[in-house]
Amino acid sequence: MKEITVSVKFKEGLHARPAVKLIKTAAAFDSSVTVCKKDKVVLASSITQILGACIVCGDEITVRAEGSDEEKAIEELARFFA
Repeated sequence: MKEITVSVKFKEGLHARPAVKLIKTAAAFDSSVTVCKKDKVVLASSITQILGACIVCGDEITVRAEGSDEEKAIEELARFFA
C-alpha cells in the first residue's frame, strides 16, 4: 500500500467538478484508491462518498492506493492534487 498526505487546494474543495476528475483519475488504475479525512475513509470511485466526506479547501487528506499499480496511481494522484 502506498499513500500520500496532501492539502486540498481547490477553491471549492472536493465538490462536483474536482470530485469527478478525482474519480476518473483513480479509475484509470487497477489499484483500489481511498481518501481519508481524519477518521473517515471513502472510496475514490464513489461520487456520493467523496461528496459526503465534505472535503473543503485547506483540508489535509490522505490518499491511499493498494494494488498492482499503486506506485503509478499515487504518482498521478499527487500530480492531481499539486
